[in-house]
Amino acid sequence: MERIGKLPKVFLAVVFIILYAPIFYLIFYSFNSGGGMSNFESFTLEHYAAVFEDKRLIIIVINTIVIALLSALLSTAIGVMGALAIYFMRNKKMRNAVLSLNNILMVSPDVIIGASFLILFTLIGVKLGFASVLISHIAFSIPIVVIMVLPKLAEMNPTLIDAALDLGASKKDIMKRVIIPFIQPGIFAGFFLALTYSLDDFAVTFFVTGNGFTTLSVEIYSMARTGISLTINALSGLIFIVTAGLVIGYYLLNQKLKTPFTGVRK
Repeated sequence: MERIGKLPKVFLAVVFIILYAPIFYLIFYSFNSGGGMSNFESFTLEHYAAVFEDKRLIIIVINTIVIALLSALLSTAIGVMGALAIYFMRNKKMRNAVLSLNNILMVSPDVIIGASFLILFTLIGVKLGFASVLISHIAFSIPIVVIMVLPKLAEMNPTLIDAALDLGASKKDIMKRVIIPFIQPGIFAGFFLALTYSLDDFAVTFFVTGNGFTTLSVEIYSMARTGISLTINALSGLIFIVTAGLVIGYYLLNQKLKTPFTGVRK
């Protein structure tokens, strides 16, 4: 195996510095007792205290978490069924067409998706609020789950299913004891990605929120427009820590799930 030269390592280091330096700069000044980000006066936690004392902000955080968990769970369930449907399609042209439609949704601009949902909800009379945000988040998360599950299905040896059938397993048993255990890492990957996408989404949510309902990303945008406040820094820092925790949790869980699969589980 060829060793990586110094230049790619330096380039990678520069990329990470460019990406993470603004985040750590923002978090650093969230501990500043002063009112701005130009001069660090002294260490304080008052901005974090202000976040937890703001009842409206706490409600928005709860709304965001509820939307993220519900959309991740529902989109994972639908996405897994969609991936299975695509994988077991006998017509290759149809399978490729459906997969292409799924991939188009992955690369479509969020602004287009958000505007489309806004027009749809307006036409069918759905009030903008919790329901519209939840439906939108489920919709843009499903393609993510499909993309994460399909590679695991492709890795699965078809003889496992044949062996299970020869042993008298029903279709339900095959799904429960062969297919689902094998694609479990892909399911968890899809769930965590859907969760983080929902937590971070701004563009789509901005179009479909209303009637007093909002999420954290939209609220931070609104707060930032009114002027610089280190409460935003504290809130953004907390979001970054939670997101990093989710990524680390997924990595640790994925490591545990990387046990070799030998056949039908009891």
